[in-house]
Amino acid sequence: MTDFVSLNGPDNSGKSTQVRILAESWDGFCDLGPVHRHDPASWSRVSGPGFGTWWFSASTTEELTYLLFSSHEARSRSRSPERIGLLDRGWYMLLATAIATCAVKESRSIESAWSRILALTGDAGPRPAEIPVLLMPSLDTERSVAVAQKREGIPWAGVYLEYQQYLHRVLLRMARRGVFAEVVSGPSHSIDEMHALISRTITAHGVGIPSTPISRRTDDPRDFVSPPAQ
Repeated sequence: MTDFVSLNGPDNSGKSTQVRILAESWDGFCDLGPVHRHDPASWSRVSGPGFGTWWFSASTTEELTYLLFSSHEARSRSRSPERIGLLDRGWYMLLATAIATCAVKESRSIESAWSRILALTGDAGPRPAEIPVLLMPSLDTERSVAVAQKREGIPWAGVYLEYQQYLHRVLLRMARRGVFAEVVSGPSHSIDEMHALISRTITAHGVGIPSTPISRRTDDPRDFVSPPAQ
């Protein structure tokens, strides 16, 4: 049995809500949240009004990639003994984020950006191992972006829209490659239905959690590990 479970997906896919529900459903989980919680000093230096400019323009690909994955390593080390660490955006999500950002920043194709990021991170897969679950609004890229943008309530434009389009493409390519333990897609799932699907996947991988129907609010709070819209 792995020590970590990650929920992954683009903005407004419901992952933060589902992490919270899982954490509340069983005390065997340890909610480790997003990576920025585990290196607040480094993230605070780049956050604020100029965060989007830093993310897409001022930072180098090496700098941003290092920040993402070093924070992930710090997060992994903070897991409480004998508990399963819950990750809001796991290793593959951080990889997809770095690839999509690199494609935008350096005007690269997905394939070129993918190779560039793997050269920086290594090609060994998640470290430490995790059970990764992907939540997607749709398995069609254009539909997925449209649903996520509608949930945002504010139109995406410019570099941020381009980034989101790359991110959805990268995540769906990862899904087709079979890197996720489960892909939960479709905008019509209720919170409880999504929770049931995720729980079933996790249980199939040896994590014994109680089966308790829970109703929760539908919002998926944004945090600054996702670049702000420009």
